[in-house]
Amino acid sequence: MSRRKRMLEELDQDIRDHIERETQDNIERGMPSEEARYAAVRKFGNVTRVKEETREVWSFVWMEQLWQDVRYGLRMIAKSPGFAAVAILTLALGIGANTASFSFFDGVMLRSLPVENPSQLVLLRWSARNPPNIHGYQSSGDCPTDLSFAARNPSGCSFSEPMFREIAQTNLFSGTAAFANSGRLNLSGNGPAAVINGQLVSGDFFRTMGLKPAAGRLLETDDDTPSAAPVAVLNYGYWQSAFGGSGEVIGRTIELNNVPFTIVGIAEQRFTGVTPGSDYDVWLPLSNGQRITSAMGWQSRQSDMSYWWLTIVARVKPETPVGQAQAGVSGLFRNEMVHGGVRLFRVGETAGSPGPQPGAPVGGRSGVQRQMVMGGTPGPAGSNAPADVPGPPPPMGPRPAAVRRETLGGPVPQSAGNRPVVTPGPQGAALTGPSASQMTTELKTLSTIADNPEVTLVPAQSGLVGRRGEYSNPLYVLMLAVGIILLIACANVAGLMLARAAARQKEMAVRLALGAGRARVVRQLLTESVMLSVLGGTLGVLFAYWGAHAILSFVSSNQPRPLGFATGVDLRVLGFTVAVSLFTGIFFGIAPAFRSVHVNLTPALKDGEGSSASSGHAGGKWFSIGNALVVAQVALAIVVLVGAGLLVRTLANLRSIDVGFDSHNILIFGIDPTLIGYKGPQVDAFYRDLRGRLSETPGVKSASYSTMPLLNNGLLVAAFHWPGTPQDQNSDADWLGVGPDFFETLHIPFLGGRGFNASDFKVAEANSGATPSSAPTPVIVNQAFVEKYLGKENPLGKRFGETAGDASQPPSPGYEIVGVVRDAKYNNLRREIHAMMYAPQSVGGASFELRTAADPQAILPAVREVVARVNTNLPLFDVKTESEQIDRLLFQERLVARLSGFFGLLALVLAGVGLYGLLSFEVSRRTREIGIRMALGAQSESVLKLVLRQGIVLAIVGAAVGISVALGVTRYLSSMLYDVHANDPLTMIAVAVLLTLVALAACYIPARRATRVDPLVGLRYE
Repeated sequence: MSRRKRMLEELDQDIRDHIERETQDNIERGMPSEEARYAAVRKFGNVTRVKEETREVWSFVWMEQLWQDVRYGLRMIAKSPGFAAVAILTLALGIGANTASFSFFDGVMLRSLPVENPSQLVLLRWSARNPPNIHGYQSSGDCPTDLSFAARNPSGCSFSEPMFREIAQTNLFSGTAAFANSGRLNLSGNGPAAVINGQLVSGDFFRTMGLKPAAGRLLETDDDTPSAAPVAVLNYGYWQSAFGGSGEVIGRTIELNNVPFTIVGIAEQRFTGVTPGSDYDVWLPLSNGQRITSAMGWQSRQSDMSYWWLTIVARVKPETPVGQAQAGVSGLFRNEMVHGGVRLFRVGETAGSPGPQPGAPVGGRSGVQRQMVMGGTPGPAGSNAPADVPGPPPPMGPRPAAVRRETLGGPVPQSAGNRPVVTPGPQGAALTGPSASQMTTELKTLSTIADNPEVTLVPAQSGLVGRRGEYSNPLYVLMLAVGIILLIACANVAGLMLARAAARQKEMAVRLALGAGRARVVRQLLTESVMLSVLGGTLGVLFAYWGAHAILSFVSSNQPRPLGFATGVDLRVLGFTVAVSLFTGIFFGIAPAFRSVHVNLTPALKDGEGSSASSGHAGGKWFSIGNALVVAQVALAIVVLVGAGLLVRTLANLRSIDVGFDSHNILIFGIDPTLIGYKGPQVDAFYRDLRGRLSETPGVKSASYSTMPLLNNGLLVAAFHWPGTPQDQNSDADWLGVGPDFFETLHIPFLGGRGFNASDFKVAEANSGATPSSAPTPVIVNQAFVEKYLGKENPLGKRFGETAGDASQPPSPGYEIVGVVRDAKYNNLRREIHAMMYAPQSVGGASFELRTAADPQAILPAVREVVARVNTNLPLFDVKTESEQIDRLLFQERLVARLSGFFGLLALVLAGVGLYGLLSFEVSRRTREIGIRMALGAQSESVLKLVLRQGIVLAIVGAAVGISVALGVTRYLSSMLYDVHANDPLTMIAVAVLLTLVALAACYIPARRATRVDPLVGLRYE
């Protein structure tokens, strides 16, 4: 301020000196003293104008003017508290909704990977014109994979371990790392046994990520060797929750799947996994994989070039162009694919993963030469699907095809998104590895030159998708909805500002008449608009905190573990709020500001507010900015409401589906004895014994078990030969292994035949071994199976799937149908019911289903006690009721329906408020006109219709425009809908009727006020 004052004083002194010199010159030329001074001042010009022009070039003037505008804006806001409150609240709702949604969108879709310099990190992604000739392929859902068995131009991001070692030994990158699922891990040595989620990583993983330990040290290259002692690094959050953040945990020994591991360090707090949404409890060296899984399941994997299971990321050297590094690694990959020889299966025999599950069948006669094993990003134990999804144990002969999720020969964790990748397996793909007799002596190549195999380096930020794919569609729909809400709020406030500008016409005319520049007036009005939006944004932040917490709470309540994304309102989100607030203030303030300065001065200075002239003009002009804004609000509200209606109907349709069994009062939990060393027949005996104990538990009506629960997103498909079809043609059906009393427990009614008895389970167990019995495996089929394969033929006693033996395998007795049950949904609600066969559960893990007399959660302590009496080291996982499982299955639909429904109602309210505000203003402006009408004999009903007609016409026009827009927009929702068309006329008509009723209610209050105008008061109104 002292500098400003000094500059003003110096300016005054300069002006005085100039005038004094000119005055002295005039006196010397003979002018009288008074006349000389007057001539000097006249020659200099308007002193005040010169001062203003000089001050305009000073740097601090704009701040002074801005401060003046802010103070004047605050006075105007305080002068109209009702207008300010409505405008600020409206903007707060729009900005708050956008901020809350963006906080979630930013955390899931936009956040950088939690590593050092993520821009230098690249993902290796292969592609080819035809699928490679590989034995097995495993994807953990880290990136999109297109590798169906008939795929053209397939691609993926899984590589073999030998390929990874070759790439790591080159000098192309400053660091190269690989990782894969560890499978479900049974932790003991830290209180009660628990199931945790782990990841196998290469020794250079943490160095490549650029991470530092929070305590102890991280894994190193020397740890990733077969001879190294087993070590583990803990997740920071898991360290805090399971070990209380104690520093004494370093050097402590824990047991994972009965194998002792030494904890050597804790990872950084920000790091839960490199793939978005991943949340691992522990990281283990790759070389330890064979210690925590079946030795047969690990067979040859470390040296097998044709089993692809590792995701590879690398850090590009700063001095090396990405193109150069890509050319080098692609050349290495192409050379190995086209020229490297690997031992493949004989043509006509089955290839599978390099090792079976314990008790898995062997042999096969299919012509398919590779197995595809897909899976999602490893998620927590306790998610929707059981971890153990073993292949169906059919009799010897035609092999089943498994749509299964599998890790390193061990149990399979649920994908991080609770959406397992369901990929139909090849017809006849077996679950076993090659025996010595099955291997050819001739070496083959994995691809040909014509296949053009190559590797592309993709930025890890965009290449690693993980759980982003699960949330992407709902989040984009959410952001579109809140964007429309903000536009409605802007149109609403713009309408209020226009009404206010009309009321301030005389003020603007006086300003302009006194010489104010139009640009200066526009800047003043825009400052007022921005102030309103800033105040609305400030209040909107409070709404955003509440909204973000509500969204996160809903999402977390449907997840068994933490979300895995860093969400919440932080500086990035607040920056977004500031930007939206400024944009909003300018956006809704432009039209009122420019309209205010384009005013006819003479009529505005002569006429008062609400004069007949202005009123009549406004009343007769239908195509006005105010009317257009109301139409826009109604149209946008229609778009949001139609989308919300379609999504709510989708959820209702899914909830009303007949699943084919009674889902009430069913408790589900998984238990896997293989994690602590149970093998083969021991597993079956364990399950039968535990089922008997649980059946006797008070409150349990019946108990059974199955390979996996129904409606858990997992799927198994079996392939077989159907009698009467060509010998080289395979048929298929959904497959599920079940325990005793399964159908009675789930209340799936029998339509014919019988259930499984003890002898059926013995036959199934025998046929799953290396030497099958002569009796066919009994199966129970559903109605769809009978309709597809048997028609009106009696299904009971029907045999299928028999094959003759040959030199490489014994004959297969096939299957025999012993019962028919009602159709039931298998893996999810959206998938149509397919032909399905239930077989006695004889090998692999299982999940239990308990039918209870009351609340299933109430008997959970008793169930844990029963399990503890059998074995104290076996924890339960995936514990939930069938109803909770269905809710989790519908998580995405429930989230979108709730949010879209809320935003639809908000859009409806804002549109109603906008219409009410416009009509209230019109009634106020036309008070004199209404008074004249009533003085001349107009009835109250006529005045009521006059006002209502304007509001209803605007609502109808807006509804028509909105439906037209909705017809084009809602087609993008087609993939999210179920049993309802994107252009469903019933939904659109219902929404239009609803909005018309709301518009009628919004119009009625101003219309009633118009009918109560006193003609004498109206005639005197100015």
